[in-house]
Amino acid sequence: MTQHPSPAEPPGGVPAGLRPRTTTRDPEALTRRLTAWLGTRLPGARAVAATVPDSNGMSSETLLFDIDHPGPPSPELSAPLEGVPLSCALRLAADPAAYTVFPRYDMARQYRTMRLVAAHTDLPVPRTLWLEEDPAHLGAPFFVMARADGRVPPDVMPYTYGGNWLHDATDAQRDHLAAASVSVLARLHDQVPPAAADFLATPGTGSALHRHVEAQRAYYSWVIDGRPRSPLIERGFARLADRWPSDPGETVLTWGDARIGNIVYDGFEPAAVLDWEMAALGPRELDLGWMVSLHRFFQDLTEAGGKRGLPDFLSRDRVESRYAALTGHPPRDMDFHTLYAALRHAIVMLRVAYRQVHFGEIPVPADADALILHRDMLEAMIEGRYW
Repeated sequence: MTQHPSPAEPPGGVPAGLRPRTTTRDPEALTRRLTAWLGTRLPGARAVAATVPDSNGMSSETLLFDIDHPGPPSPELSAPLEGVPLSCALRLAADPAAYTVFPRYDMARQYRTMRLVAAHTDLPVPRTLWLEEDPAHLGAPFFVMARADGRVPPDVMPYTYGGNWLHDATDAQRDHLAAASVSVLARLHDQVPPAAADFLATPGTGSALHRHVEAQRAYYSWVIDGRPRSPLIERGFARLADRWPSDPGETVLTWGDARIGNIVYDGFEPAAVLDWEMAALGPRELDLGWMVSLHRFFQDLTEAGGKRGLPDFLSRDRVESRYAALTGHPPRDMDFHTLYAALRHAIVMLRVAYRQVHFGEIPVPADADALILHRDMLEAMIEGRYW
């Protein structure tokens, strides 16, 4: 079947029954406006069978649609139609009326990142078709890409809970998927020249890691503006300072939201690598820590619910050893990087929860830390007793 998960689903998703409001846009009106815009690129084309995925992200939004075109009315239109797929996915900057997850959405940056990765690597990145930076057409900038065929490990309910294709696979099949997913990171880090990705450098001074962390501090300050602070998150930042790597390592292009929920699989092989909104320059371990930590988030929730989950899948030691074998780079300072990943995830979860407060879905909390679903995990990492 065809799946194309929405971009920038807040990492780790939201358990069933807790999914907050994500947009104030009318899908039917959006489709009509999309058809009008398509006419400026492919005269006579219509957007049909348009759907908003059930898992539509709480950051950028996705619209899946097919292109219906009667054929070129004149010979000069034949060339633009060549290679245009019938099935497409549109990524639209977040609805500013929906208490956005991130303060800024740069669709041109995402579009450029995907084209960069496609040009320099053998990774299966969806083919980008059109970028539209004028918000007049759909109310915000957007881009269109080819839709990927395959299946995606679910976030809701998480793939660790059971009753889905990945959980029901054999150990060997899951192990193959895990190895192939680590290979995505290895190839990305090794194949893209960092100089070609300089537009993804985080502003500031110091190392790429220092600038990345400072940007997360700024993001946290934006999240809590006018809202309760999180003592746990602030403890996390203090612990990062105590554990700071003596050598952050070389700078590479990192995917950012490096998790299997952002990969479309054909069988157990990656068929499309999605969601480049969080891409940045930084050390390799940013992606490795994120992949390990986000899986542990799902696994811990599953075990807390009394289920076994997938305790041997995407284990930290296997991820690290596989990555080292593929790249010759043994991951280092992974206690720091898994903590940093869990901390970043906590900030996003806090913002999503405050959006629920904004829309009246939950009351203002007495304890902001209670809004962080992996509170115990983050606290254990801060105290050095998780691994």
